[in-house]
Amino acid sequence: MLSFDNTENAFKAKSDSDLNRSYWLFKMVGNPALVKIGSYMAPLGLSLGFKALIKKTIFKQFVGGETIHECNKTIEDLGEYHIGTILDYSVEGKESENDFDACCKETIETIHKARKEEHIPFAVFKVTGLARFELLEKVSAHVTLTNEEKQEYKKVKDRVFKICKEAYTSNQPLFIDAEESWIQPAIDDLADENMALFNKERVIVYNTYQLYRKDRLAFLKKTIEKARIGGYLIGAKLVRGAYMEKERARASEKNYSSPIQDTKEDTDRDYDLALDLCIANADIVGLCAGTHNEKSSMYLASLLSKNNILPSDKKIYFSQLLGMSDHISYNLALANYNVAKYVPYGPVKEVLPYLIRRAQENTSVKGQTGRELGLIMKEKERRKVGK
Repeated sequence: MLSFDNTENAFKAKSDSDLNRSYWLFKMVGNPALVKIGSYMAPLGLSLGFKALIKKTIFKQFVGGETIHECNKTIEDLGEYHIGTILDYSVEGKESENDFDACCKETIETIHKARKEEHIPFAVFKVTGLARFELLEKVSAHVTLTNEEKQEYKKVKDRVFKICKEAYTSNQPLFIDAEESWIQPAIDDLADENMALFNKERVIVYNTYQLYRKDRLAFLKKTIEKARIGGYLIGAKLVRGAYMEKERARASEKNYSSPIQDTKEDTDRDYDLALDLCIANADIVGLCAGTHNEKSSMYLASLLSKNNILPSDKKIYFSQLLGMSDHISYNLALANYNVAKYVPYGPVKEVLPYLIRRAQENTSVKGQTGRELGLIMKEKERRKVGK
């Protein structure tokens, strides 16, 4: 029987010192005041020479390394427990064409790395790594672009096409991450175009659907209908969402109805309905359930059983972030389900915005930090008694 209660399995890859580091990190993350102060102090600490400290603590918990090569140990360690790695080049907020070209090149490097490594089932990228945010906002709002902007956006489309084509040639599945709602229409169009091009024989390109949005379940249904008519396959990575406070703040500031679900229960309902929808259309849908929610993970496992889909069927994956929800990841892998961890990497300075967002999300998601702490404390006690 699948269970997420076994902390021995969940933390078998962690030494006592690793466990202690995780304990104190989640203790700090559980304090909103400390997170707020840390969000301001971390960049200052980096400039004052505290890179080594940051790298040994929060960086080590949530990030694979500064380069692809530095991620090798994480890849090997996860692979030892039959857990895959999704290398995520987590450099954000760039603005120049040179930076966008460099990000495109780095993403293609992750595809090449994945092609050689049995423990890397997916590659991933964010469109904001390849394009100016304001340009995506204009395209999403159907604002008429200047001639210069049209040329600029053509380069964006070329980069996305180049990455997707490389994934197709390498036979390497690829996630396109979801982002803020006001730039998501441009991202959805790019994902749909490339799914139609490259998902004829097997699922290569995946779009990401954030079910904390009120409209995403209906959008997923339309996407599946369009694929059936168009004769191609769909890659669906389902997540709850990562920009809730930002989305609500913008909706309030600009006086429009928030796209975010009114309650967590509404999000949970739509997430599980999206799982239903993907499994009901498993003949054309490849699914990755990106979730830290035990109930949804257990629900998907039960859906596979009901529909006579083997846990090891490569069309179905579970995914969690590195450094979080190990009780889900390791227990699923032990029960022969396909599991992969998102493993961000990049220079410490460049990955800092990602780390700050992780800390803020852990603080804002009700019960998340308490659950992690409770599991760590349970395992610490188990080890103490066992000694």
